[in-house]
Order: sequence, then C-alpha cells, then structure tokens
Amino acid sequence: MALLLRHSRKLRRVHGVLDWERGSIARHFSASACSAAAKGEAVSSSSVHGEYGKKVGSSSIFQDRQSGKDLHTFKVSSREARGSYSLKRMPIATGVNSLFSCGQVVSARQFSSGADLPPHEAIGMPSLSPTMTEGNIARWVKKEGDKVSPGEVLCEVETDKATVEMECMEEGYLAKIVCGDGAKEIKVGEIICITVEEEGDIEKFKDYKASSSPSAAAPAESKPQSEPVQPKEEKKEVSKAPEPTATKTEESSQSGDRLFSSPVARKLAEDNNVPLSSLKASASKGSKKEAAAAPGLGYVDLPNTQIRKVTANRLLQSKQTIPHYYLTVDSRVDKLIKLRSELNPMQDASGGKKISINDLVIKAAALALRKVPACNSSWMNDFIRQYHNVNINVAVQTEHGLFVPVVRDADKKGLATIADEVKQLALRARDNSLKPEDYEGGTFTVSNLGGPFGIKQFCAIVNPPQSAILAIGSAEKRVVPGVEGQFEVGSFMSATLSCDHRVIDGAMGAEWLKAFKSYLENPTTMLL
Repeated sequence: MALLLRHSRKLRRVHGVLDWERGSIARHFSASACSAAAKGEAVSSSSVHGEYGKKVGSSSIFQDRQSGKDLHTFKVSSREARGSYSLKRMPIATGVNSLFSCGQVVSARQFSSGADLPPHEAIGMPSLSPTMTEGNIARWVKKEGDKVSPGEVLCEVETDKATVEMECMEEGYLAKIVCGDGAKEIKVGEIICITVEEEGDIEKFKDYKASSSPSAAAPAESKPQSEPVQPKEEKKEVSKAPEPTATKTEESSQSGDRLFSSPVARKLAEDNNVPLSSLKASASKGSKKEAAAAPGLGYVDLPNTQIRKVTANRLLQSKQTIPHYYLTVDSRVDKLIKLRSELNPMQDASGGKKISINDLVIKAAALALRKVPACNSSWMNDFIRQYHNVNINVAVQTEHGLFVPVVRDADKKGLATIADEVKQLALRARDNSLKPEDYEGGTFTVSNLGGPFGIKQFCAIVNPPQSAILAIGSAEKRVVPGVEGQFEVGSFMSATLSCDHRVIDGAMGAEWLKAFKSYLENPTTMLL
C-alpha cells in the first residue's frame, strides 16, 4: 500500500523523524494530544484517535537530529491507516518544526474513503477570485493517465471574471476527470478530478463517481447507531403533508372573507353566474406559456457565460442599490490631439507603443483623483474608505464579454508605460487569458465608447464597490467664437461622470470634473 506520507514532498522526510519506516499520520489529534505535543510532553496511545474516536497506533520517543532533544510522537501501522483518514493542519512539536520549513503540516485534500480504493487526492473546484462561488471547465490540458508535476497546468477554469489556468500542486498521475470539458456551474469545492501517486492505481478509478456533496460523503459512510428506519418514516410523513396544497390555498383565501381578483375577472364571473371561490388563478401560468412559446417568431437561445451572468448580476445590483447621478462636461481637446501627434513619432523611434487619446484620458483621470481624493473612495456602510492608490479599470469589450483590467498606480506612471500596459491588458482580455491580478483592486473605472464606436455621449453604470465611473464620448468639431469677432473650429469631447451619491456629493463630483477638464485642455501639465 502506498504510504500517505509520500503524498507531499515535505512529508516524505518525516519517516526519519518518526523512526518508523511504515508509518503514517492519522486524521487528527484529540484536544489533549495537541496540547501535549505543543508542550513537548509524551503523547500516549490513548490520546491519539481516528475520526470516530477509535484508538490508532502507539507513542514512541525519538531524538531530533539537529537539537539532540528527546521528542515524543506516535506510530500508526499501514493496516490501521486504512479507511477514511486524511491529513489536516495540526500542531507539530518544536523539534519537528526545525525539520520542516513551517510549523504546520499542510494537508492533502482527501484520501481513500474505503479499502477498495488506494490513497488518492480529490481536487475540488478552487476559488480563483473573491467573488467566485462557481466555475466552468473550459478545457482540460492534461488527460486521464497523464503524469502531473507541481506547476503544470491541469485545466482552464472559467471564473466569474476570466478564464484562469489551474496548476497542479503535487506530483502524481491524473487518474479520473470527474467534470469534463465544458462542464458548467460547478460549485467551489466540488470535486473535479482525482490524482494518485502510483501509476498502477489509475485503473482502480475507472468507474469512480464523486458524491454530490463532498462534505456529506464522509458521514454517509459510517452509519449512525440509531435505527435508520425512523428517518425514512419521517421523510414519508413530510412528503405526504404538502399533498392538499390547493385545498389549503382555497381555505386560506376564504378565511378572511375576501377574494383577490381583478375587476374584469369579477365582471366575467358575475355575467356567467360563476362564484369566484370556485375559480383558480391562472394568470401566472399563462404568462409563462406566452414567454416560453411566441407563435410566428423564429429565435435561438444563446447560453450565458459565467462572465455574462456575473456582469448582469453586478450591474443589476448597482442600479438597484446605488443612488446614481450624472455630471457631463465638454472639453476642448485641440491641445490634447496636438500633444499626441508630437509624442507618437518619438514612441515610434524608441520602439514603444503609440499613445492613444484614451491613454491620455486615463492619465488625466488618475491625476484628477489625486487632486480630489474624495472621488477615489468606496461606500462601506458604516464608513467611507478612501484609497491611497489610484488604480484605473479600463473597460474592454470582447466576444467573451465585458472585461475591466486595471492599470495600477496610474497617477505615478508615464504615458508610455500606461499605453503599453493598456494594450497588453486589452490583448489578454480578447484572448480570454486575464489573471485575477489583472482586474482586481481597481478604485475608478473609465469606459470609452467614443473613439471605437463614435458615441457622442452616454451614462455608464457604477462598478461596485467603486463610487464613480467616467464615460468618454467621441470628439467632434464645432464652430466657436474666436478673437476679434472671428469664428474658429475646435474639437470638443464629452465626458460624463456617474457618481454614487452616498459617497460623492454633487459639488465634489463637479470639482473632480473641473480638474479633469483642466488636464485635458492643458495636457502639458500632466507631464510635469
């Protein structure tokens, strides 16, 4: 039988410490064993228990090779280690800490739950972002039977924000893929694959099926001592109870001597001499049928991606819970366009990326936030959190959905650096290869529909937990009064600031727009 301790590289050296060649660690210590181990006292066999209180193994004394001190631990035979034992984080005596790089043993996720299966690791759907509750499997990079090593990519997981590569943490073999390519709505923690240490154990997981809930799998294996017949009877009684639903509904509706109905329904009932109490509501059912089948219309149902679902929920939450208001200003951008035309030849000569109008907008927005820091804040219910970092999210539309990668500390970066970062982030967004650090931690968002699409002006939805988002429209030429009664043509660009009124008062939002406009109309001040 393969040893459980060989599962981790750190644990493979523990045999020399335990002085027991065929030893392994049980699932957890009892409370008394933990305290005794921490104090360096002997741990008797009676204080070491398995999952259900069964005594396993016996204690032994060994000498730490580095300190020379006597340390106490326990031994478990490989026969006693069979069953549902798994490693968990647990305190280690001081002498053992000198051997390991840390003071805790980091456990494997799950081992064999029965004598018919060899030791294995059940890998669950990881939480790859703070808001992730479920994910999809985009594709498996490794196939069943492949050898895996730490750092190698197992599969690509579609999270609520991007598609992320999931790496292997331990060496072994991929024995079973539980959730295949394209698997949808997998809850965080739900088993997606099984890995084993020995190549010969792969065949034993050919027909393996994961339980629906990993947390409930272990208790289900050990039957409770109470009679199992009683819960079944209770379930039957519960299932029988809801049968007279319609009767109860009618009784409850008549108990108050009042029937809720529309005037049309009452008139029809009166004309046909039909008592309202004998009628059942059917409006909701009818509306569902009409929505499900619209005669004469051809259509196709397009499945929503995880990113689309999360974006929809967050935008809905924003509009329902954040009191939006909007401020719009027109800025003359002739000097901005001229500065860009002067900088880009120098960028071409140095091999750098061309600077776009949007890059200049990002820089101006970042400097305005530094000048008016109240707009660089979040509503936290009991307080307002004002950020020291100015991290600008940039909205990027792709065929996979809307992404908002972040340019960190944009107020401290030069235009060339911002231009390079924005183009790299946009490319990764279109390739669906953004990592969590590429879009997390933003404090303000810029959305530009002017340059790419020619939209003159629009109002964007605040991206929570941020308190403001800037919507940039296209630049258009206008005839304006010039000097000495003459007229001249100028380029004007519309910018609309959407604000959370809980955080940013109207005057504060106007002050920020004033600073933003000043940087656009006098762009050389951004270079100082």
